[in-house]
Amino acid sequence: MSVSKDRSPRFGFKRAFLRGCAVLLPSVLTLWIFAAAFQFVDRNIAEPINGVARSALAWGSTVSGPLGGRFEPSDEAVRLAVAERAAASRRPPSEEAVRSELRAREVEAWWNSHWFTHPFGFVVALAFVYVMGRLVGGWLGRRLFTLFERVLTSTPLIRQIYPSVKQIVGFFFSDGGAEQQRLKFNRVVIIEYPRPGVWSIGLLTGTAMKAIQNESGEALTVFIPSSPTPFTGWTVSVRRSDVHELPISIDEALRYLVSGGVVVPPHQESSPCDPVPPRALGQDTSRTLAAVAPFSGKGPETSVGPSDVPRSNAPIPPSHT
Repeated sequence: MSVSKDRSPRFGFKRAFLRGCAVLLPSVLTLWIFAAAFQFVDRNIAEPINGVARSALAWGSTVSGPLGGRFEPSDEAVRLAVAERAAASRRPPSEEAVRSELRAREVEAWWNSHWFTHPFGFVVALAFVYVMGRLVGGWLGRRLFTLFERVLTSTPLIRQIYPSVKQIVGFFFSDGGAEQQRLKFNRVVIIEYPRPGVWSIGLLTGTAMKAIQNESGEALTVFIPSSPTPFTGWTVSVRRSDVHELPISIDEALRYLVSGGVVVPPHQESSPCDPVPPRALGQDTSRTLAAVAPFSGKGPETSVGPSDVPRSNAPIPPSHT
């Protein structure tokens, strides 16, 4: 009796291998991303702070106090090191330079022998960020920060870079206080872009500039992420009546874009259909969009169902707030 192709050992191994990849790769890639982020922070933030702390310990060992003489090398060790350096070099180093080097080695050895010293840089960085946030939240802190920003914005080269960097950082971390308007992705929308009949998912960022609205009427600014790298894309200004809101969250939209449309939100999954375009099957080619409504300015919690889809494309009057 012949063995079917799907049950042959070769195809069984292939199926099991692919199934194992599907199970392991998500967790492995997630751990790899976190490990890479940890190494970056440790190398560029925590370790420089730890280096400053070790230097402070070495300096404290040279003065009177709790650390006075704690990491000081013995005179015999210094003389032996000076003699070894003198034999290997025509210009022997000074005794003070050798003493400082040995002191730094003692501090580093002590630092590496204690587990609680390694996260010191992370703790200091977190504490510094917290303290700065508390200071800037007060009147005096805001005044000092404003003066600091004036110095930066009056410095050549820095003033061309700092405002853009500040706006991007504020985009992700601003607390949306009343004193400043927070730029944020607050809606997931679709627009016909780059041509009619092709619908692109975008993130609503706000209203368009006055100069644009003078030409187009009431318009909105939409960021259209690229796939599979949604941190790049295009910024377009579209008439308000041509912007349609999707009943999905921003996280669901980003997962959809990163996966190239493979990962569909569970509540938006449709029944499987033939992927051949309707024109090739002789079917009607009219465009239909389920669970899509023209943008109304409501919050992201608004849920739109098939029964809520309007049957006309009449422009929505501007909202008055």
